[in-house]
Amino acid sequence: MALILPVENKYPRFGDDCFLAENATVVGNFECGNMCSFWFNAVVRADVNAIRFGNKVNVQDGAVVHCTYNKTKTIIGNNVSIGHNAILHGCEIQDNVLIGMGAIVMDNVLIELGSVIAAGAVVLEGTHVKEGSLYAGVPAKFIKSISKELREGEIERIAANYLKYSQWFKK
Repeated sequence: MALILPVENKYPRFGDDCFLAENATVVGNFECGNMCSFWFNAVVRADVNAIRFGNKVNVQDGAVVHCTYNKTKTIIGNNVSIGHNAILHGCEIQDNVLIGMGAIVMDNVLIELGSVIAAGAVVLEGTHVKEGSLYAGVPAKFIKSISKELREGEIERIAANYLKYSQWFKK
């Protein structure tokens, strides 16, 4: 059973039809929408500030979502995939975004609608990723605008796959 703990009398709250792997950890001032999934060894630590997710967010294996004490919250929109071992810290991510495996997104970053952060990228504090952009590298830089086909093909496909995978574990 997943580790779900209150912090300072603030309890995590989950929408309908969410999946939590038995070793996922979610603590504190956290809320999410419907059909979210928290995979093996994923950690969502809302102990020092609030973390909010929309619907259909998947936090893949080993990913960590955190924030900064009394300074930055983490806000994540709908249909967002957070890749294996990614770290999100005190940032805002809008709808239909893919965060690649091992990527790091720092405080006060804004990632707009329909963007992709490549695997292994490090998005430095205060970066503003414009709508429909691909960022990659260390530090992460704008690479190109993302086509509608890539947005629908990859971002939508991955999010839909994680909904399907979560159903396997609910049986």
